[in-house]
Parts: sequence; structure tokens; C-alpha cells
Amino acid sequence: MKIGLFNELDCNLDNYFKEMKKVLKVGLKKLDIKKVEFNVIIVSNDYIHELNKNYRGIDRETDVISFALEDDKTFNPEGRVLGDIYISLDKAKSQAEEYGHSLKRELCFLAVHGMLHLLGYDHMKKDEEEIMFNLQDEILESAGITR
Repeated sequence: MKIGLFNELDCNLDNYFKEMKKVLKVGLKKLDIKKVEFNVIIVSNDYIHELNKNYRGIDRETDVISFALEDDKTFNPEGRVLGDIYISLDKAKSQAEEYGHSLKRELCFLAVHGMLHLLGYDHMKKDEEEIMFNLQDEILESAGITR
């Protein structure tokens, strides 16, 4: 498994990257996925705003955007390059404060959320949301990431 972690900002995120990689590996193990590749890229609010505007037609920043290389929800991810996850550090910081938990927890949550999207999970319908959100919670708890 190859998880690329990239920081497009002028700050040190090494400790957060270590935790994010750990929780993503726990998630892949829980899903019994042994060999995949994807990237997590930490960016500014301005950068993610442009992505959101250009690719989703939504003219505002967001916390996380996943760009999956496969749109087919029935594909087998094993041995594939899944895509890229972009996370806004600014938004992660504000949400961590808003929800009363650590930045580490918020970044790990957003990374798991993005990874699940790359794997075909979604939350557009109530039943899909329940499955995806329960899985997020299980992965974070298994990795020892709590609120």
C-alpha cells in the first residue's frame, strides 16, 4: 500500500501525517484492502475553494474533496491507484475548534472520509450515509482517534 502525504503549506505537519497514515492503514486493514495507492494533499482554504468552484460548481471553500479515478462503485480497489484527497488545513482547524476536539482528530477524520469516498462510499442517501459514517467511526475508534 502506498499512501502519499503532501503538504502544500508553509508549516510542519509531520506529526499529523504520522497519525493520518496510521489511521488510513487501520481503515484499509478493516476493509481487507492490502494493495492500493492514493494521495492526501493538505492545502489552504483559497486552494480548496478554487477546486470546489472549478470541479463541483460550488463557489466556497470546503473541508475535503476526493478525486476518485474510478466512478464505478462496484470496482475492486485492490491493486489500483484510487486518486487524490485534498484537505483544507484552515477548515480543519476551524472545525476542530467548533466541534471541541483536536486538530489531529479532525485531520484523521477528514482523511478517512476522503479515503472512503475514493473507495466508492457516499452519503447522498440516508442508508449510504449511515453505512459510511458508522464505518468512519469504527475506523477512527480502532486507531485510537477519539474526540
